[in-house]
Amino acid sequence: MSSSDTTSVSGAPPRRGWLWRLGGWCARHPVVVVVGWLVVLVGVQVADRAVGGTYSDDFSLPGTQAQDGADVLAAHEPAVGGTSAQVVLHDGQPLTDFQAQVDQAVTSLQHLPHVLSAQNPLPPQGQAPQPGGPLSADGQTAYVTVRFDGVLATFGDDYLDQVDAAVAPLRQAGVQVEYGGPLGELARPEPSDRVSELIGFGVAVVVLLVGFGSVIAAGLPLVSALLAVVVGLGLLGLLAALTTFATVAPTLATMIGLGVGIDYALFLLTRHRQNLMDGRDPQTAAGHAVATSGRAVLISGTTVVIALAGLSVSGISFMAKLGLAAGVTVVTAVCGALTLLPALMGLIGRRMDRFTVRTPVAEGAAPDVTSTNAAATSDTSTNGATTDDTASGVATTGAAAPDDAATDDATIDDTSTDDVTLDDGAAATGGMWHRYARRVERRPWWYLAAGLVTVLVLAVPLPSIQLGHIGDGADPTSFTDRRAFDLMSAAFGPGSNGPLTVVVDQSAVAAADRPALASAVQQALTGVPDTAGTAPLQTSADGDVLFTTVTPAQAPQDQETTDLVGHLSDTVLPAAVAGTPAATYVTGTTAAQVDFLDLVASRLLPIIAVVVALAFLIILLVFRAPLIALKAAVLNLVSIAASYGVLVAVFQWGWGGPALGVSGKVPIESYVPMMMFAIVFGLSMDYEVFLLSRVHERWRLTGDSRGAVAHALETTARVISCAALIMVSVFAAFIVSDNVVIKMMGLGLAVSVLIDATVVRLLMVPAAMTLLGGAAWWTPRWMDRLLPDLDAEGTNVGAEERN
Repeated sequence: MSSSDTTSVSGAPPRRGWLWRLGGWCARHPVVVVVGWLVVLVGVQVADRAVGGTYSDDFSLPGTQAQDGADVLAAHEPAVGGTSAQVVLHDGQPLTDFQAQVDQAVTSLQHLPHVLSAQNPLPPQGQAPQPGGPLSADGQTAYVTVRFDGVLATFGDDYLDQVDAAVAPLRQAGVQVEYGGPLGELARPEPSDRVSELIGFGVAVVVLLVGFGSVIAAGLPLVSALLAVVVGLGLLGLLAALTTFATVAPTLATMIGLGVGIDYALFLLTRHRQNLMDGRDPQTAAGHAVATSGRAVLISGTTVVIALAGLSVSGISFMAKLGLAAGVTVVTAVCGALTLLPALMGLIGRRMDRFTVRTPVAEGAAPDVTSTNAAATSDTSTNGATTDDTASGVATTGAAAPDDAATDDATIDDTSTDDVTLDDGAAATGGMWHRYARRVERRPWWYLAAGLVTVLVLAVPLPSIQLGHIGDGADPTSFTDRRAFDLMSAAFGPGSNGPLTVVVDQSAVAAADRPALASAVQQALTGVPDTAGTAPLQTSADGDVLFTTVTPAQAPQDQETTDLVGHLSDTVLPAAVAGTPAATYVTGTTAAQVDFLDLVASRLLPIIAVVVALAFLIILLVFRAPLIALKAAVLNLVSIAASYGVLVAVFQWGWGGPALGVSGKVPIESYVPMMMFAIVFGLSMDYEVFLLSRVHERWRLTGDSRGAVAHALETTARVISCAALIMVSVFAAFIVSDNVVIKMMGLGLAVSVLIDATVVRLLMVPAAMTLLGGAAWWTPRWMDRLLPDLDAEGTNVGAEERN
């Protein structure tokens, strides 16, 4: 250990910031910290299992016509209100042969708790089936419409068993029974992301072993991230007891938490191992790593959380809660990186590289410095000066190194392997990334153009994006709701899976005018394009409400059905009741999904503006350079547009959807672009902060803007590439999920990170930084006086030690 680690120039103990003290304390008391984390983990998990909540996809949208129509119908005709689901029956012979079993099953369903009504699909004996009714023309397929008084997911774990018992006579008679709608979702297998997590972890282990060579070093980021995510999921479960989260919330939280948790731990561990190689003791090395790279972790995590919090601008609780769910595991990942990881590093000590698969590497080798006036000065210089990687050194002969980067005329690099700066500004030939950066310097416009062309080509499909809701027809055939969807489509047409309920509130209409109103509405609904049929109008028991069912010609997820909902609500129904005080609504599950789609589409641009503005401000506060912040915002927007284009090509155009287990072409789930934008914009700032931190650090030391880019690429390229590859593998592993939305999210996030870590970081950022030159770090004087110095790269750490 160098004397600089324990003694300042004046002989007094060095003054160190709170991050250094935190990291050092955790490294010196590893058992206390590790046991504390384990106690919290066990406590949170036990509490979650005891009082934790459940997850559900049933959300109300107050103020939308679908919700208002449902409320009107529930108030005047409760038996046809509530949540509807289908029990689909099929057999190779007419179902009328099973009249007794069907009657028994329907009666049993009617007597179940929470059931408002259950419609018998078979006509009374001796009567012919009604055309367009719930019994198919060949009599071999039928559906029982069951209406419930609430959200099925809240009815208890044994509720599905009660439904199974009610339809047991039909199954015993050999009739195929499938569940559609919310009942089918309730019957889906319990979602498990274990396979995805194992794949992501397996790839992460391989990448870490190949990239850094040490078995122990490969395991620490995984252990830290996993414990942090488990704690975060337990906290999310406790929050779910207070409010409703979507069923994808825990998967999304796991996906984001693992990705950032491994990334943050990797950046800290890499700096710590370099400190060990430079001769520091484990406790001081851990403290310094937290004080330097830990600052970037803290700022990056804050950026991700703020980007996720930007989803609340949508005003849609569903979206805001998804952002909250992901934010919980991001916070625990940051806490784990800043406390648990230093404790594990202190516990391992100098045994970090005891088990290796190749020569261990970290950020770089010992400095190689050439001076124009004096011999090179290194960490163990023979001229009597000892300089460590933060220039906190104290000369062994009593003379302290005066600056972080120089002793006399020597330029000392804290991590560079070959980046030798000469007095004329030329650089000696360095490593691969150094040479690559020099090539970018010579032809920055070519590299910037190559990057732009790449992302623009990938973004070509974006203008044709179709937002919508992915229907049950895209699910695996192992799901009962998919089998119900196929049976309904074959017997009644694809639109039967998403019927629309038309509601007319005529309570303010005079009794004498109501027959004419009903006739006008029925006539207006006849022959509407893209409809397969319209049932006769019915009147509520109190006579104040008219209602009927309109069956679309196409599947619920098709654009034609979305357009039909808008056509009915905006044109057909208003025209039918014109001149009367009647109010009209289009409601039902499909209509609610269309309303949600319209709401999301209307809020997407404001969310993009808010998230970009917040990220711009954070980068501006961190680096005090408006051009750097503007460049980061623009390049991230470009990379996200490219990832959107890939999603459209794969899922909407069908270029690879079947290979991913998706049946047919599907629209882009309405909330996926919004979620992806917030998540990707936050995650991309991770690499932006880490890379620019090193560029800024080097630029402050040397004033050479181009050399700073080369140095930053050389010292961070390996760790950023490995971190990105790990995050890509974690996200891509969720493509094996049975949930199509999770597949879409996993692929979108994986592609986004891949584009960001390759095209953006390797082509566009170096080229843009080269073209900007020293102007990149320009700050107006008035702004310089207003902005705080956050010291993202921890370059003030050395100053803290020297004073």
